[in-house]
Amino acid sequence: MKKATMILDKDFAIGKIDPRIYGSFIEHLGRAVYGGIYEPDHPTADKNGFRQDVIDLVRKLGVPVVRYPGGNFVSGFNWEDSIGPRDKRPKRLDLAWATTETNEVGLHEFCDWAKKADTQVMYAVNLGTRGPDEARNIVEYANHKGGSYWSDLRIKNGAKNPLGIKLWCLGNEMDGPWQIGHKTAYEYGRVANEAAKVMKWVDPTIELVACGSAAHDMPTYGSWEYQMLDECYDNVDYVSLHRYYGNPTNDTPGFLARNMDLDDFIKEVVAICDAVGGKKHAKKKLNLSFDEWNVWYHSNQQDQEVWKADKWGRALPLLEDVYNFEDALLAGAILITFLKNADRVKVACLAQLVNVIAPIMTRNGGGAWAQTIFWPMMHASKYGRGTSLRPIISSPVYDCKDYEKVPLVDAAATLGDDGSLTIFAVNRDQKDDITLDCDLRAFGSLKPVEHIVLHHDDVKAVNTEENPNEVVPAKGRNAKVDAGRMTVKLPALSWNVIKLA
Repeated sequence: MKKATMILDKDFAIGKIDPRIYGSFIEHLGRAVYGGIYEPDHPTADKNGFRQDVIDLVRKLGVPVVRYPGGNFVSGFNWEDSIGPRDKRPKRLDLAWATTETNEVGLHEFCDWAKKADTQVMYAVNLGTRGPDEARNIVEYANHKGGSYWSDLRIKNGAKNPLGIKLWCLGNEMDGPWQIGHKTAYEYGRVANEAAKVMKWVDPTIELVACGSAAHDMPTYGSWEYQMLDECYDNVDYVSLHRYYGNPTNDTPGFLARNMDLDDFIKEVVAICDAVGGKKHAKKKLNLSFDEWNVWYHSNQQDQEVWKADKWGRALPLLEDVYNFEDALLAGAILITFLKNADRVKVACLAQLVNVIAPIMTRNGGGAWAQTIFWPMMHASKYGRGTSLRPIISSPVYDCKDYEKVPLVDAAATLGDDGSLTIFAVNRDQKDDITLDCDLRAFGSLKPVEHIVLHHDDVKAVNTEENPNEVVPAKGRNAKVDAGRMTVKLPALSWNVIKLA
């Protein structure tokens, strides 16, 4: 049997894990809102129209923060449309996704849903068609106690206490030509800086995320980050990164290596942030908000057919990727990469949460179920708390189209505040189990208390409403510790969680 080794030590600390790296995203896109979290006629709907079966799954997933309301949607969105009496809210054409937005669910409703789902709101302001004035107004509306125009209007609209939104995105993907209000790096940096100033003047306790480049392969990537940060570095707290992966050529080994690209991407953006900080002699370091990430390629052709049939419809079934087992393995590898960069990646949002490239799927009027990618996300959120440790790993390797010497075993480890140790490990080998030998002598007496394995013999296996348990975790029973060394068998093509206490 193939063998990999790992050395862990309490002193190999990368950094404290911010739970918000297990965040997600709800955009007014497709059936994420209407038919996803909100369906008043559904058998499980509460008095406010929210599907309880979906809320139960979101709670199970353990999502600490949800980005809202977009996405591309936000660059043409007037936040004022989403407040006040529902029957007086306007219907608007959403140019980003060629649908009609009814504004049935707005700011108050979403904040109410977030409370029910045990999560916090990460709100994106429109810096496409709007600017600093609208940005400061919504912060006043959401967070100011009272005694001003916008805060008193919030109270009039039924929320006596502030909504308390503490994390804000300054627009979305503003270097993308597809974006309404597309800007150059200098133009965006200037407006982001002015918006950031007045937003923090209204509420100094908030944190702000500046838009990084829309994609790693954009011609603006790199120069965009440097120039826009040169304008707004002092007034923002995070830079956003977005990255999606696909496997349209059915190259499983290459697909499962894509988190190596992700690690390169993170380190490049960190270097740019620090270069700008160095130029400015800044005492603070900017951290990263990886506020869009996922696998996304299954639904591309389907979306074109939907638009042909019903352009400008309400809640069209867009971006409804059905995820398979190999997608779950890459999702797990991505989460491992975030943990290995926990000193700088402080927020991350799996895009998205329900129906739209999502871990949770629903049928209108029917069931709700967990897709394959649900499970690594749930495990990481549940067990990946505390301090991230730097593992020293020696593993057999393979070569693929884009990368050489890809380790068959990738892993991360977290040290809980209670002294427990959790190891997350992916075996990329398509045929062979691998024995992982871990040196844990630095931790004293530890015993394995749980081993979770996600494995399926078919990498294309999916979960459906009819068969929601096709790809689900199982108990592993082979982790053993002797004299400070743990051995555990990682099945071929598997995601593993080993907790020791």
